[in-house]
Amino acid sequence: MVLEDRWLRETYVDLLIEYAAKNKDIVILEADLMKAGGTFRFAEKYPERTFDVGIQEANMIGTAAGMSAMGKIPFTHTFTAFATRRVCDQVTLSVAYAGLNVKMMGSDPGVTAEYNGGTHMSMEDVSIMRNIPGMIVYEPVDSAQLKAIFPQIVDHYGPVYIRLLRRNAVKVFEDGETFELGKGKLMREGSDVSIFATGIMVADAVEAVEELEKEGIHAELINIHTVKPLDEEMVLASVAKTGCAVTAENHSVIGGLGSAVAELLVEKDPVPVKKVGVMDHFGEVGLTPYLKEKYGLTAKDIIAAAKAAIAMKKR
Repeated sequence: MVLEDRWLRETYVDLLIEYAAKNKDIVILEADLMKAGGTFRFAEKYPERTFDVGIQEANMIGTAAGMSAMGKIPFTHTFTAFATRRVCDQVTLSVAYAGLNVKMMGSDPGVTAEYNGGTHMSMEDVSIMRNIPGMIVYEPVDSAQLKAIFPQIVDHYGPVYIRLLRRNAVKVFEDGETFELGKGKLMREGSDVSIFATGIMVADAVEAVEELEKEGIHAELINIHTVKPLDEEMVLASVAKTGCAVTAENHSVIGGLGSAVAELLVEKDPVPVKKVGVMDHFGEVGLTPYLKEKYGLTAKDIIAAAKAAIAMKKR
């Protein structure tokens, strides 16, 4: 696997600057993390369209809602824990309930918070945002996917939560590939098990599929970059072929991608589902590779889950 030569946040800020030049209504709001998020570059280009409210995340969301009501397209930025847990009521009422157009970026998802440790390591942010009516929850894999989806986020009217890896992403997709907000991306066809992966777990899923192939197990791999709304049609079509499923996410197994897929299948096409994710634990200090091993977020964990799911369907 090859890491991109730039942090994903750099691509994100490039896109903000590019689309702000095309659309005068784009503004950004910060909670004293402009250096961490890299958005100081946007502030240098558009100081009159940059608002740093300080360490007041709830106030930031309320202010963004007011700006949206006045016709602006506000993008807010902070760490995932503060973008969701800390501001849940403001996001629910001031933004979603009011039907406003605020884009909320949460950086350093799951174990990628690393040395910020358990207090900043949100394992439940997708679950929180997924439960808010009208919310779109999007997590890009790499820069190519972010570039393709970003204009769709700008054009969509309504609240969007962008779960963004701040550091180097593993390069999975090529520039110019097409993606659609709300639609999964079929990466490899298979007949034995469906693997649905999001975020940093997509690279591990690619590795797992290649290893399973060596053992004669043909896994279908689908990237679910938009956890909400879930691409129900693609999920159902895939499991209709394979008869079982595995989900892989850098998030708790409660309330995230695994829950979304399981909820759909239990109602529409009950099949065995195994979930690869954090098993109801808080985070801790550590580098991403160590934490992925500790919490079972690796290719070998996906392989084990795939074999277990296949065995269950044969009972």
